[in-house]
Amino acid sequence: MIISGKILRDAIISGANNISNNRLMVDELNVFPVPDGDTGTNMSMTIKGAAAELSRLSDDVLVSSVADIAANEMLRSARGNSGVILSLLFRGLSKGLAGKKTANALDYALALNLGVDAAYASVMKPTEGTILTVAQLAAKAAGEYAEKNADDFEGMFKIFEKSAKEALDDTPNLLPVLKQAGVVDAGGMGYLVIIKGMRQAIEGKNSVEKVNDELDAAFRSTIKEFDIDIKFTYCTEYIIMKAAEVKDSKLLRAYLETIGDSVVVVDGGSIIKVHVHTEHPGSALEEGLKFGALTGLKIENMKEQNKNRQIKTGDRKRPFFTAQKPLEKYGFVAVTGGVGLEALFKDLGVNYVVQGGQTNNPPADDILEAILATPAQNVFVLPNKKNIIMAAEQAAKMVKDRQVMVLQTMTVPQGISAMMNFDSGMEAGENSIAMTSAFGHVGTGLVTYAARDSVFDGRNIKKGDILGMENGRLAAVEKDVFRALNRVLKRLVKSHTKFITLIYGSDVSDEAAGKVYEHAREKLPGHIEVSLINGGQSIYYYIVSAE
Repeated sequence: MIISGKILRDAIISGANNISNNRLMVDELNVFPVPDGDTGTNMSMTIKGAAAELSRLSDDVLVSSVADIAANEMLRSARGNSGVILSLLFRGLSKGLAGKKTANALDYALALNLGVDAAYASVMKPTEGTILTVAQLAAKAAGEYAEKNADDFEGMFKIFEKSAKEALDDTPNLLPVLKQAGVVDAGGMGYLVIIKGMRQAIEGKNSVEKVNDELDAAFRSTIKEFDIDIKFTYCTEYIIMKAAEVKDSKLLRAYLETIGDSVVVVDGGSIIKVHVHTEHPGSALEEGLKFGALTGLKIENMKEQNKNRQIKTGDRKRPFFTAQKPLEKYGFVAVTGGVGLEALFKDLGVNYVVQGGQTNNPPADDILEAILATPAQNVFVLPNKKNIIMAAEQAAKMVKDRQVMVLQTMTVPQGISAMMNFDSGMEAGENSIAMTSAFGHVGTGLVTYAARDSVFDGRNIKKGDILGMENGRLAAVEKDVFRALNRVLKRLVKSHTKFITLIYGSDVSDEAAGKVYEHAREKLPGHIEVSLINGGQSIYYYIVSAE
């Protein structure tokens, strides 16, 4: 048996429907109970766009055309690490089947192995016991069978599925965290679900039909509206060229906090960088003059910006990105969620903010559009989440007319630190090194809730428990947000810590955040400056930055 373009088209659509129907089951395999853009959802949304495009093709389509369209659509729709890896596995199919009208078992098996090579190459430190292992062992077995049975496509695909299942079942033996939780790898399971759906169509049985159409609605429900009240109208920022005998910059910070919020005062030795949201920008400037000469002044009306910022697209709001010529030297794209954090990154110089973060991994295409809309020859991209870095890197590879540098920021505090340490007087490579070095010294604390029952790091975690994390490690399991935050702060604060920034989310009232701020100022050592910012982010009650 060989396969035609029609069979491959129907198989991929069937696989896409199967992961869509079973995405919640795959999501539940995620080991860590923190709310996230889960694996099944990411993989389903990645392949869904390809299925939609393939459904428009006629029955006489070539195998090569099916593979190419599927790969291109999946690359642009790729969400999260699992989605990017899935898109690269199908990119291998596109390369291996290029120019072919039909394909035999050996053609397809060789293409599968090309996809595995591409997926492994995309990960700096591949971890065995994940979707990578499942894909590699399954492709190897398919190749060995196809070398002896080149015309038995159906038999090859059965071996491919059987070997994927065996590799998946073995993942707990390769990753202790899976064995402890009593689950197999979620990404590997998602891949097997797709393979099963494809095999059903290849065998001539009824293709898997999509039994629900709730994925988009579920995804949109995680995105909060952006149009919330902005307390202060004017974003004011400037740089102070410090006078010979200048006052302590803490005094400037203290004053600015009386006239506004989102106060950032960074003392860099010979200069002080200042940022504040206020109704009285003139007062902010007058106070700054007491510390030295001002430069780099920028005052913007945030309410007016917010009014014109977004347009309605479908049933959710998203930025409107229009491609621009790269005329300026530098530009920036950041990924974050929450209107306060979005405003903060723009105040720090980011040209475009892509909506994303926890529970919302943006597709590579959204990041690509933002890069192309940034009118700069050198564009820095700040993913601000580990699970978005690969999508950002794939987007960067699609850009040909400007240099794109993806900084490996895994948290919002790291992204803020990177922006604060950008120097327009340095070359792009120098800035990349300096910004990376700076955010590498930033500690990040997170306070959120458990989305599911779990056993992690020897602890029994119940759905709804308050979780505190310190630099990616579980630091606290509590019933109370305040207690979890205190435990995170104790873990974050070191002898060299000078600054603590508390970024509170949409589920924390101003009053509650104010009490936490006062408590932190009272309990932390006197040499540590404490700042409070309304980030407006969902999922995380608090994001804590320690420098």
